[in-house]
Amino acid sequence: MDSSSNLHNQFHSCFNDWIDQQNRDLHELVAADISDGAQTKRLVEKGVQHFEDYCGKRAVMAQHDATSLMSPAWCTSLENAALWVGGCRPSLSIRLVYSVCGSELDEQLEEFLRGVRKGNLAEISGQQLHMINALHCRIVKEEDKISARIATLQLCTHACDAHARIQEEIADKPLAVIAKGAERVGEWSRDVERAANAHSLSLAGILVEADRLRLSTFKELMAILTPSQALDLLIATKKLHISMHEWGKTRDCHFGKTTISPP
Repeated sequence: MDSSSNLHNQFHSCFNDWIDQQNRDLHELVAADISDGAQTKRLVEKGVQHFEDYCGKRAVMAQHDATSLMSPAWCTSLENAALWVGGCRPSLSIRLVYSVCGSELDEQLEEFLRGVRKGNLAEISGQQLHMINALHCRIVKEEDKISARIATLQLCTHACDAHARIQEEIADKPLAVIAKGAERVGEWSRDVERAANAHSLSLAGILVEADRLRLSTFKELMAILTPSQALDLLIATKKLHISMHEWGKTRDCHFGKTTISPP
């Protein structure tokens, strides 16, 4: 087995470990006693830390092969169709708050009017909502900046110093020029290899930045919510992530596509 296959298997195993961790965390979160504030806060902090640890592992992997992380072969087609820079949009967690808040309020409206309180996302205050809306507006702008960098990179990929800022990436031979000038279409060359490697390293920087934005957005959102509301959001987030993975496997199987598990 060559080094690229070993690397791919390491990536796949890391993702599978993350899915397993999500399932373990979910069981703990669902079984939590929200009346125990200390336990609730501990579980929320634990869940956020696990996400931060996973982002750290991805940052290391991205330096070896960022392109594989952008559209992972170990994810299902359904998951990959929803990806933004190798993961979910940071603003997704905010939109999830709106969605869960609305659905829970509908379900609990009669109880709510009777004064029954459950401490979940249905009980977000006006001040919290104002803070979440402000966070949402700011994060969408940050997402747009990263999307613009991806677009620039795709259009103007150059063989360059990978540590330079993307705005300073000056072409020796961009891929578009190499492709246009090649005598044989798709022929591999040293110029192509240099440009492709530079592209991958530039992608790695953008992916790490996107992961950093995902993590910081989630942390800021957790800080706005009460511990019991944060727990509610964590449960919704993990259920969505795990469900997308399982639904995707079922759908891929239906269409005759299977994901090969690492040895």
